Amino acid sequence: MADTKSELPGWIADHLKRYQATNGADGHLWNGVPCLLLTTTGRKSGTPLTLPLIYGRDGERVVIVASRGGAPDHPAWYKNLAAQPRVRLQIAADKFAATARTAAAEERARLWGVMTKIWPAYDEYQSKTTREIPVVVLERA
Repeated sequence: MADTKSELPGWIADHLKRYQATNGADGHLWNGVPCLLLTTTGRKSGTPLTLPLIYGRDGERVVIVASRGGAPDHPAWYKNLAAQPRVRLQIAADKFAATARTAAAEERARLWGVMTKIWPAYDEYQSKTTREIPVVVLERA
């Protein structure tokens, strides 16, 4: 797994470091919400890139939101998994391969509700941008 800590804002790099160092014991919960580690393959570099992200569940599936705080462009991690949908996840101490896909309209609407219950700020983020913020479904490979 590539060390991306030097490229990340300090608070994200710290969260990632604590999560990895404790195998998820410190970092799985962040500000009262569950977080996972997502590892994508850089679409330009070809190197693995890892980030902590808030997640939810839809049955056995894992759900994440490509909000980037409501920025006008998608986050790099989303562009990476759109180019290469095979990813690695770590949820607490559980590490596994998964396949990612963007939720289509009706499914997205339902899952958006699931995710805003976990992190209500997603609604604010959506109001700050004209792009539709993608909801990503991850299924264990």
